[in-house]
Amino acid sequence: MTEPSGRAGRTPRLPSAADAAPDEPELDRRIGGLDLTEWRTPVGRRVAGTAHRLGSRFGARNVLIATLAVGMVLAAFFTWLASEVYEAVLENGDVAVLDRPVLASMLPLRSPVLDTVVTAWTDVGGTIGMPIVAVVFLVVLTVRRRSWTPLVLLVSAAAGSLLMTIAGKDLIGRARPPHSDAVPPYEHSPSFPSGHTLNATVIAGTVVYLLLLRQSTVVARVTTIVCGTVFVVTIGLSRVFLGHHWLTDVLAAWVLGLAWLSIVITAHRLFLTVTGARRVDSTHA
Repeated sequence: MTEPSGRAGRTPRLPSAADAAPDEPELDRRIGGLDLTEWRTPVGRRVAGTAHRLGSRFGARNVLIATLAVGMVLAAFFTWLASEVYEAVLENGDVAVLDRPVLASMLPLRSPVLDTVVTAWTDVGGTIGMPIVAVVFLVVLTVRRRSWTPLVLLVSAAAGSLLMTIAGKDLIGRARPPHSDAVPPYEHSPSFPSGHTLNATVIAGTVVYLLLLRQSTVVARVTTIVCGTVFVVTIGLSRVFLGHHWLTDVLAAWVLGLAWLSIVITAHRLFLTVTGARRVDSTHA
């Protein structure tokens, strides 16, 4: 019997990471109708132009890494600025006006069953749960995309979030709510900012962003955003419900987390912009 000719007699070759890499910037370029390589503000266009010039000389990947490094410096500055603002407010006694009534309103809502459920949920955003969640999404996204982009973005996001948490706690050293108002197990590290909330905001936000890049329907994108938002909000509120943090610890963590997340996303947008511009330049050369 003769061997079938053409592709019918061959085992199809699976695409490799090298095959997928050239198409990745084009696949990631849009979220719905939003072109991530378009910069609408003068500042954005100036930054994109600088990134393009640097990318032509050093490469798009190096620009991405450099942008993330500069972003970490900015994140550290934001953390210091938040600590200065917080201390100024604390000296005026304004924080207690907000924090104590909110914590007091949580006490009547507690019950053995609800306390157990909320504790289990808040542990998802903790020092054990959140790394597990991050690694699972990291592996899945890296394998499915056959790209190092999820690894670079998620690891950078997590590292910056951890540094901001440590810096904030060291700068402020705020005491947590009293144990008499908290649900055990008790925590003893400084209270400001909420590490659970900050890390959940950054990790979940980065995962949501990576998912949105490859989702083609409005329903999928809306569902992803809603799920990510609910996760971040409920993790933060669980910290207040359990008496492990003051409300202002959580509010500050949300703000700092969103600030760092915006830097990570901007770094990736610049990478996409530089890569796209280099392709156009090479085509016209």
